Amino acid sequence: MIDSDGGQLGIVTLDKARRVAEERGLDLVEVAGNADPPVCRIMDFHKYRYEQKKRTQETKKKSVASAMKEVKIRSRTEAHDIEFKKGHILRFLQKGHRVKISVFFKGREITRPDLGRNTLDKMLESIAEYATPEGDPRMEGRHMSVVVVPVKN
Repeated sequence: MIDSDGGQLGIVTLDKARRVAEERGLDLVEVAGNADPPVCRIMDFHKYRYEQKKRTQETKKKSVASAMKEVKIRSRTEAHDIEFKKGHILRFLQKGHRVKISVFFKGREITRPDLGRNTLDKMLESIAEYATPEGDPRMEGRHMSVVVVPVKN
């Protein structure tokens, strides 16, 4: 049995352990039930649960949720429109999001995936100082896409 301040009280019977915990106005909590003999601790269980909940909230607060954003362009998109989409991508990257850049093909454009690849390569080249691709661009049906993540300073 372990005391509320961390000191060991030794091996005691279950009745005596319950009595000691009740006298102190605390709870008897089984810590390691598989040990021989089982280990119990005297503690304020509600206070323990409250502190545990606060710790998990604190870690959630510190973690940054990284959402996946997607920007779609066509294989024959004009330069001005690509620059416009580049602004969206940079804004998403500054907020710490991952960005999926998709080039989609309409109709017979699918027969010329090299045009889409060139458009995607130009986009990746223009944002190279802000983002790194997570892999090579790959075809997914009528879409060629790549995921980029912000560069860590």
